[in-house]
Amino acid sequence: MKAYRIEGKFLMGKKWQPFVKEVIGNSEDEAMERIFSILGSRHRVKRRMIEIASIKELSKDEIEDAVVKYMVEK
Repeated sequence: MKAYRIEGKFLMGKKWQPFVKEVIGNSEDEAMERIFSILGSRHRVKRRMIEIASIKELSKDEIEDAVVKYMVEK
């Protein structure tokens, strides 16, 4: 598994809410799907209301989220 940092924004009511989230996945597409799933379940946001600005693959030293770091090292 690889770690990715995804930055973007989603429409929350009438305002765009920025986000930065670290997730794990085998590819960038899988990481994007995970973001859509997380934001959709936590904030009830439709996929078309989420805009991804950037996806960056992280090395083990760059990971800040403890859960993601544990999953990558596992």
